[in-house]
Amino acid sequence: MAMFGKRAAGRRRGGGAPGFLSGAVSAGFVVLAAALAAAALGARHYAAGLPQAAALAAYDPPTITRLHAGDGRLLAEYATERRVFVPLEAMPRMLVHAFVAAEDQRFYEHIGIDPIGVARAMLQNLRNLGSGRRPVGGSSITQQVAKNFFLSSDLSLARKFREALLALRIERAISKDRILELYVNEIFLGRRAYGVAAAALNYFDKSLDDLTLSEMAFLAGLPKAPSDYNPLRRPEAARARRDYVVGRLLADGRIDGAAAAAAMAEPIEVRRRDPAGSVRAPYFAEEARRLLLARYGEDALYRGGLAVRTTVDPGLQAIADRALRDGLVAYDRRHGWRGPVATLATDGDWPSALAAVPAPPGLAPWRLALVRGVTRNAADIGFADGSAGAIPFDEVKWARPWRREQRVGPAPDRIGAVLAPGDVVAVEALAGGGEEDGEGAPAARFALRQMPDIQGAAIALDPHTGRVLAMTGGWSFDESQFNRATQALRQPGSAFKPFVYLAALENGYTPADTIVDGPLAIEQGPGLPLWRPENYSQEYYGPTALRRGLEKSRNLMTVRLANKIGPQAVSEIGRRFGIGDFPELLSMALGAGETTLLRLAAAYGMVVNGGRWIEPAFVERIQDRYGRTVYRRDARACGACAGAESAPARPPALRDARARVTDPASAFQLAWMLRGAVERGTGVRAARLGRPLAGKTGTSNDSFDTWFIGFSPDLVVGVFVGFDRPRTLGPRQTGSNVALPVFVSIMEQALGGRPATPFRMPANVLMARIDAETGGPPVPDSELVIVEAFKPGTEPAGAAPSPPAVAAAAAGAEDAPRPEPAAFDASGLY
Repeated sequence: MAMFGKRAAGRRRGGGAPGFLSGAVSAGFVVLAAALAAAALGARHYAAGLPQAAALAAYDPPTITRLHAGDGRLLAEYATERRVFVPLEAMPRMLVHAFVAAEDQRFYEHIGIDPIGVARAMLQNLRNLGSGRRPVGGSSITQQVAKNFFLSSDLSLARKFREALLALRIERAISKDRILELYVNEIFLGRRAYGVAAAALNYFDKSLDDLTLSEMAFLAGLPKAPSDYNPLRRPEAARARRDYVVGRLLADGRIDGAAAAAAMAEPIEVRRRDPAGSVRAPYFAEEARRLLLARYGEDALYRGGLAVRTTVDPGLQAIADRALRDGLVAYDRRHGWRGPVATLATDGDWPSALAAVPAPPGLAPWRLALVRGVTRNAADIGFADGSAGAIPFDEVKWARPWRREQRVGPAPDRIGAVLAPGDVVAVEALAGGGEEDGEGAPAARFALRQMPDIQGAAIALDPHTGRVLAMTGGWSFDESQFNRATQALRQPGSAFKPFVYLAALENGYTPADTIVDGPLAIEQGPGLPLWRPENYSQEYYGPTALRRGLEKSRNLMTVRLANKIGPQAVSEIGRRFGIGDFPELLSMALGAGETTLLRLAAAYGMVVNGGRWIEPAFVERIQDRYGRTVYRRDARACGACAGAESAPARPPALRDARARVTDPASAFQLAWMLRGAVERGTGVRAARLGRPLAGKTGTSNDSFDTWFIGFSPDLVVGVFVGFDRPRTLGPRQTGSNVALPVFVSIMEQALGGRPATPFRMPANVLMARIDAETGGPPVPDSELVIVEAFKPGTEPAGAAPSPPAVAAAAAGAEDAPRPEPAAFDASGLY
């Protein structure tokens, strides 16, 4: 029994091993199954609510909307994330290789998760235990796309698990190239740049095609930690990271040793965006932004990547900006010195104290300076950077003491009457050197300046298309974003009078008809006093031709004329030309209604273009992120233009479907009368330019608002000057000496060097000589004989029609070629 037992026992020992292994394997399968089940349940749990990766196939990341000037230069950018989306195939191949080498060397081999990278990250995290270092993720590019597009950036295991699941889905849904394209366009790379194209601009002011190998490697190294590799704050770390990426490209065989050595030797030079490549027109850009926001909404504007070609002409915009600022300064200097910006002690650390004084918004290009000492003929000044200069007495003679109601005191007889040690003042550098200082070096000379208290606006537009070519809405956009060209409702005064005369011309009057210029009293209604309008000169001139009444801006003639045609006609023409919806009151004839500079300038444009309606336009064309045109200002179809590979012999004829707001003959008659206002009337300051120009001054009651709106045959320029809180500009301050000089400056520079263009005369106009004062045929003692425009059959009896050559000479630019009037009808100018 014992042996059996032993044998039995032996059999149990020898035969028990297979049973044990079988049980272990079975248990292992059970554990594995349980693990797989748990993993499946976990995957199901974490996959719940994950987005569909297929959505990435049609994903459009937020990109920058860019506004461009008429010449293509950058005007403004709007974005929640500063990103420029560039398709992968349009990127340099070396740049793509650099990102793969830096971030995911096995990107094109793995299935969305790189096991080797994960293992390496786990080992690194084990080594870093207790060190306080941030854990290394080991994420593939696909996982980063999953995180950046769909998940948060928290460091939980749950997020990593969801990231891995989503990465597997993404790899099955879209191609590797699409994943990489999304990655390099989405990733944040520091300096407010999202995507590699925006980063290339922000760091190096370059397009992707212009990047060097060194710059590509630097950008590819940024995703790991953009702030840690900022080349301005941490240049050594930035170079080390750049060199690491270059080394990876060398190891992958993408570059040779010479290229790697050259790239590592190249310094990392961060460059600011070149201001010469952009245009500064902040008031214009803001107006365009408002229009885009109203048309397309916030999402399209700030995330849609629109490419917007605007109408602004950068050269003309710069001219308008300078002219308005010079005009505001000129007015302000005439009205005295209001004192220093601040006062400081002149001893101790005065440069630091001066640096702490807030610069008034819109100060640039002027500077703040501290008056250190004063002699009879000069003031010694110092700047926050420690440099010094002098203000000569000649540059403060304008600074008479300011008095109330825009009056001034006597001119200063010494510099100490204006400046004292400790005054902080605005100064502008003068060209050239100055008198030698004590050490024999010429002292820098500066002029005393003052931030104007007055405000204004200027606008220039094409009268044939309505394209706004320039617009400045105030002294400085930094000081005030309120646009006085489009948002300020002010009384146009006499600048509205031309439309009263136009209504008369439409109702059968001629420029030669006479109206009595004499005292007038009008009943205003029960309990109201009589209204007794007056001329600015407070004189009366008797029966006078309409032309002279407009040229000299006679108030009494204008009111009488409005009374004859009816206040309804005055109100109606204001609505028809888009100036405003004015009540049917005779005072409206003198510009008592309110309008904006933009509306009034556009209305003058309709006069010079022959009576066609124009809608002021700030945007010429809009394209979406794919380059498809979604808006064109001129939406007319041109069959002859489509598919043309070369310019046709003659421009194609396009139909002008715009509404007429007045007939061409009446429009030309008014333009001709307004030319007289420049040659002989209130706008005579512009006559010195010697060009065909027309226009009208405007001054409201008590000189609260001053205007000049004028035009050449192809350009309208409008100017407004006034205080934001309406008050008088002072005695004898009118549109003629406040606003008109700005107009003259703009026109002189805008038209300089260009051949003069005559005013275009439509076919149904007859030119005849008349006496300018009486409107009748010339007589031997006529003091002024002019060529007047009439509709055939309305000329005064006995008035001789002018020969065509004389009429052309009167229109301006006698030697300029002039197409037949019918050609203007076909082209849409009339």
